Amino acid sequence: MITSEQEFLSFLDANHFVYQRIEHPAVFTCAESALHRPELPAVSTKNLFLCDKKARHFFLVVTACERTVDLESLAPRLGVAHLRFASEENLQRLLGVTRGSVTMMGLANDTERKIELWIDAEIWQGEHFLSHPLVNTATLILSKAELERFFGLTGHMPNFFSDESRLVE
Repeated sequence: MITSEQEFLSFLDANHFVYQRIEHPAVFTCAESALHRPELPAVSTKNLFLCDKKARHFFLVVTACERTVDLESLAPRLGVAHLRFASEENLQRLLGVTRGSVTMMGLANDTERKIELWIDAEIWQGEHFLSHPLVNTATLILSKAELERFFGLTGHMPNFFSDESRLVE
């Protein structure tokens, strides 16, 4: 398990990822993140770590900070009856992060691939994305191509969801 930002950055460097890192005070919400957002065209991501009612299935749902996700509508699309936020214990055990630091980058710690990745199809049109490097005191800027390579390396090919009416395969 990668347990620190430095270990994670070493993982990225060892795998020749191209990224920019911006340090900032700790942020816990999208509103706080907006205060430190770089002046670059990039999608500021909101990451929701969810599970089914009995915590047997886990999902990382990624959308833009400006968007809301209706968990009740999303649940059947993900193949479960109900969605809820996963516990702090499961967040730490599966992604290696704490609340406020939920990030796509945590998928590097899900070596058993217990988490399904779901990305809002609308934001996937972007070319660059903002994501925490396992801590909420820094933000990485990664291109879509680098994210795709990261997902391939971790074995988390994304599923896509669209508005409430349909899923995108």
